[in-house]
Amino acid sequence: MDYLFTYGTLQDLQVQQYIFGRILDGKTDFLSGFKCLENAVYERYSLVVQTNDFKNKVEGKVYEVTALELQKADVYETSAYKRKKVKLESGIEAWLYIENSH
Repeated sequence: MDYLFTYGTLQDLQVQQYIFGRILDGKTDFLSGFKCLENAVYERYSLVVQTNDFKNKVEGKVYEVTALELQKADVYETSAYKRKKVKLESGIEAWLYIENSH
């Protein structure tokens, strides 16, 4: 199993049902050294950016997902985002969707 840290539409229950075919059971967690920008992608969706300033913190939810579910999330997130492994305040290593600058 993998962990996925979410801060936007992937927390929406209807989106989860559509992508994964189930509602995910998540826990609140925090990501230090990042900040969240609203309406940053297509002037509609949130984006987290790394600041390396640990006073910056993003609150989100962390979910346990399968490799197949991660692939489904990749399709949903489109090429506008890419996945990066991060360490959350809880100590969990999770995947995070960040801007795909390539």
